[in-house]
Amino acid sequence: MVNGRTVLERFPAGGPRGSWPAEEFAHARRLEGLPAEVVMDLATDAFLVILRGGEAVADAVA
Repeated sequence: MVNGRTVLERFPAGGPRGSWPAEEFAHARRLEGLPAEVVMDLATDAFLVILRGGEAVADAVA
């Protein structure tokens, strides 16, 4: 966990046209009840699927 965020998965920003793998992954996690969201990591040119927060996230992942 970094800065109160847990990174679930990383996806390269240069995916195929019309493909949104990070959004699809985050959507699947939300269907499982996790508050997943997609953010852009400019330093690595990647989309990250993250969970924000502290204890509530730890409880959701456990």
